[in-house]
Amino acid sequence: MSNLILDKFDKSKDHKNTVPIWLMRQAGRYLPEYKKIRSKNKDFINFCLNIRDSTEVTLQPIERFNLDAAIIFSDILLVNYAAGQDVKFEENFGPVLQKLDNEVFLTIEKGVFINKLSNCYKSIRNVRNLLHKDKTLIGFAGSPWTLLVYALNLKSPKGEFNLNYKEDVILELLNKFINLISWHCIEQIKNGADVIQLFDSWAGIIEKEKLNLFCENPNKKIIQNIKKVYPYVPVICFPRNIKGNINSFVANVKPDGMSLDFNTDIQKIDIDSNVVYQGGMRPDLLTIDDESEITKEAKKYLDFFKNKRYIFNLGHGVLPDTKIKNVEKLVNFVKNY
Repeated sequence: MSNLILDKFDKSKDHKNTVPIWLMRQAGRYLPEYKKIRSKNKDFINFCLNIRDSTEVTLQPIERFNLDAAIIFSDILLVNYAAGQDVKFEENFGPVLQKLDNEVFLTIEKGVFINKLSNCYKSIRNVRNLLHKDKTLIGFAGSPWTLLVYALNLKSPKGEFNLNYKEDVILELLNKFINLISWHCIEQIKNGADVIQLFDSWAGIIEKEKLNLFCENPNKKIIQNIKKVYPYVPVICFPRNIKGNINSFVANVKPDGMSLDFNTDIQKIDIDSNVVYQGGMRPDLLTIDDESEITKEAKKYLDFFKNKRYIFNLGHGVLPDTKIKNVEKLVNFVKNY
């Protein structure tokens, strides 16, 4: 039986008239069934590590919509948590992290790290067993730079960001994150993930001259580590807001897939590069009442990537005030286009 997303990574397949679709944060606060389970879980990290609830929440959007993939319900900051940094999520604010203990962080052993995330891997096994074979299961992790930003800034850098550390310290921490993230991704694949996506959510705040050092090289090393163990498992990168640096990222990092944020000028990307493109659509359009705007935006990407190796997705995660009817409309439009 065909798996539309995995087929996109197979160059021998015919890519005409088949555009798979999944949505970042497709399991989330816009779904009433999600909110019901979330209300019973006060601590978000524990929620992610609750095998029963994580499994159920992962499958909720698959039961509602004709999506081609499930993405495991988890969080990028589980890596920080498993490496000994306390992580709390404050309502209407986001993550708050305790000060990083460099000695503890740099010496964390693989067995200890993996054991703290064992419930995440059990959830992946559960989902893979329950998910139909034609649906892809996506595992994911934050990229080293993004996890470093949270680790040192102790919160989201949306409001303020000040990284007063010497470059050698930053590189030492990035190298440790490369190992941790590689372990985490390989363990997800071992337990049933078909694809891995690396989220470099704060790549856009890196100075252009440091992009290769802080963003491209760390992502490339993780991909290389994964490929040593699982050479045929696709890895998608999502370095958000790197704008005009997408072509150089693809050329230098060589991911299997490249996810585009909604600020990307698709006219400037190398459409014939050896990569599967994904995403791009503005997520805020799913919050409005004008269905014509939704289909107009979707059509822009479907036409641009026609007959190319493309996976439909948003250019960021589904927003909390997204309307369910709009998701239904979008999925049906993509499937029938």
